[in-house]
Amino acid sequence: MIDRPTFNPYYYFTMTEKISTGQIRQRLSSVLSRVSLKNDQFIVERRGKPLAAVVPMERFEQMRRAARLHLLQVLESQDEKPTEAQAERLANEAKHGTRKARRR
Repeated sequence: MIDRPTFNPYYYFTMTEKISTGQIRQRLSSVLSRVSLKNDQFIVERRGKPLAAVVPMERFEQMRRAARLHLLQVLESQDEKPTEAQAERLANEAKHGTRKARRR
């Protein structure tokens, strides 16, 4: 059985704030408190470019499940089922392709 991500509309209405790397160094404790207690989300930027996101663990796990489900759906839609090694290679290519696209 495929583990389907649950829809939690609360995450679509939480506050997302941009914060610089310098600010997050100074305010890490308060940022983590807001993330864990209020489910706020932060985009960490360096020189105005997005570098990372700070999100609640529940949201992170939800994103991981959604990505896994998407990959499974893509693999299942193919006529020929890939071997485990091929599936692993495809996953790594997708991961590295996403990272390269973000660097541009």
